[in-house]
Amino acid sequence: MQRIACLIGVLGAIAIGIACRNPVAGSDRVTIGTWGGPSIRLDVVSQGATIEYDCAHGTIDEPLVTDRDGRFTLTGTHVREHGGPIRQDEPPDRHPARYQGQMSGDSLRLTVTLTDTQQDIGTFTLARGVAARLFKCL
Repeated sequence: MQRIACLIGVLGAIAIGIACRNPVAGSDRVTIGTWGGPSIRLDVVSQGATIEYDCAHGTIDEPLVTDRDGRFTLTGTHVREHGGPIRQDEPPDRHPARYQGQMSGDSLRLTVTLTDTQQDIGTFTLARGVAARLFKCL
């Protein structure tokens, strides 16, 4: 009987440890700062990021926390832009977006997908501290 009580106590302690563990233990964050590459600029802050593309902009609306392998899947917005003047009453072409990526040292690979239309915007390669090469819509 004492053995069963001891086993129950150990199992209870393990269950409490699992329930109270940090859900991102073993994870990391994408380094705060500017990341750039062809057709993209990513400005990472502690609570998310802003993104500038050649003809669009967007946000990542949650902290850029990675798993043990440097991977992440996050949500945000993507707003298409266009050349020429913007009418005062023109609504933004805003879409919910999924941002999937993988950080490896000072390199980041980012894939952007619009979740309402399942449109693949593209996969981008960025480097920390590198200036973006953007060609804005005219």
